[in-house]
Amino acid sequence: MKENKLPEYILETSWEVCNKVGGIYTVLSTRAASMQKEHKDKVIFFGPDVWKTATNPYFQQSKSLLKDWQAQAKKAGLKIKVGRWLIPGKPIAVLVDFQHMFVRKNDIYAHLWERFSVNSIAAYGDYDESGMFGYAVGQAMESFCKHIGVEGKNIVAHINEWMTALALFYVKEHLPGVATIFTTHATSIGRSIAGNHKPLYDYFTEYNGDQMAQELNMVSKHSVEKQAAWWADCFTTVSEITADECAQLLDKPVDVVTPNGFEADFVPKGKAFEVKRNEARTKLLNVAKTVFGTEIDDNALLVATSGRYEYKNKGIDVFLESIKRVADSRELNRQVVAFVAVPAYVKGPRQDLQEALSKGHSLQSWNKYTTHELHDYGTDAVMGAMRWFHFENRADDKVKVLFIPSYIDTNDGIFNCSYYDLLIGFDLTLFPSYYEPWGYTPLESVAFKIPTLTTSLSGFGRWALNYSNDITQGVEVVPRSDYNTHEVVARIADALLRYAQLSQKEVIQARKAAAAVAEKALWKHFMPYYNEAYSIALNKIK
Repeated sequence: MKENKLPEYILETSWEVCNKVGGIYTVLSTRAASMQKEHKDKVIFFGPDVWKTATNPYFQQSKSLLKDWQAQAKKAGLKIKVGRWLIPGKPIAVLVDFQHMFVRKNDIYAHLWERFSVNSIAAYGDYDESGMFGYAVGQAMESFCKHIGVEGKNIVAHINEWMTALALFYVKEHLPGVATIFTTHATSIGRSIAGNHKPLYDYFTEYNGDQMAQELNMVSKHSVEKQAAWWADCFTTVSEITADECAQLLDKPVDVVTPNGFEADFVPKGKAFEVKRNEARTKLLNVAKTVFGTEIDDNALLVATSGRYEYKNKGIDVFLESIKRVADSRELNRQVVAFVAVPAYVKGPRQDLQEALSKGHSLQSWNKYTTHELHDYGTDAVMGAMRWFHFENRADDKVKVLFIPSYIDTNDGIFNCSYYDLLIGFDLTLFPSYYEPWGYTPLESVAFKIPTLTTSLSGFGRWALNYSNDITQGVEVVPRSDYNTHEVVARIADALLRYAQLSQKEVIQARKAAAAVAEKALWKHFMPYYNEAYSIALNKIK
């Protein structure tokens, strides 16, 4: 029986360290607090220095932190910044500049082909940027490990996603005493198959990853991901549904599934929760009635979907069709405002809306749909669906739809608060995803006591079925396949209508049930899976 080994140092990298662009930021930033408790300042995150001379709001640089190593790294020509990631736990973070690596790009790619069979010949765009970042991170990890000494120490290098895979190859070659973990949060080829409107699930066992990479022009990304999975000392992913993808499309079963958790530190407690909720609800209603140019009932049901702007994969299309079905229903007995909060191609906040909000008057504009100006209203998918379904947001429409096409943060120009500070004000969230390896958005919702609906094609949905399968129990999971969209739309509309008719007592019970599901997903319950992954990797090399 292999010894249970724990790491002394964990060096973890992702494109989203101190760089908030997607769900992996939430994974790492919430897990960091738990890791800090167990490995105080022996956890070091490596991220991209994409802010350059501008102030990074997620990072606080320190000249004194790891001062000796900083001096040594600078002398060796490494371009790094050392400091703290400004999240709960405030772990050490190293931002790595990689622009100088591009002059060596071709030589690096040629070496990766010869040494690790990574096919970069068709590389372009974000592959090059990610590749040079990953390679530069590998050099920074090597410098740090040589500074602290590898001999006799249990050190793990944890590489997240294909974007940082070159760090794994660098460590394998130059630091054989360091154990490596590679985590894919979604296979690049699985996401591409789904995004290209091919039936991923009904035909799943017939797909060949290499063949599909050729067909979908994904050869390099698929190659680097597949080789990283094979070369890593431990290969992990975030859910059972993605583990199936890995086995089929990468020809490599995962060693362990490491589910994504959440940290309760992000959720206000007691009276502070109700204060925050009332503030958010007031803000949402105020912005909505200003855009619509009409009053909205105080008891209106505020429903939302959010996440990346993947119109099909995230189920935005199904969300809007479900809302239309609710709008046409005779069973609806209260007003509904549906919010689509997905960052799109925006110019910036609407100036007329900013002025109206500051002066406290309603807008009288053709644009009763968006909080921010879009570059192109004609080709935007959400706007197209709103036209198709005839959402006009008139005063007498019981159901209205508001599109928030911007990242919600303290500088968005309209809400000027964090996503969580706005999320807390919603009554219900719907995430009818088609492709969703995990699904942080529904998990975040239940953490804030908001009942949510997702599908059986999301990792979180499959996990949540162990605890709930009705909107009144906190989470409803709708069975979804390649060809049952009409059924999914009907199920979602039914769930929303049922929830709209609940008594206040029943709503309170549903919100408590949502929080109970969220408690099951706290990081303290999921960290043992990571410890298992660390042990597997360390046992491979020692």
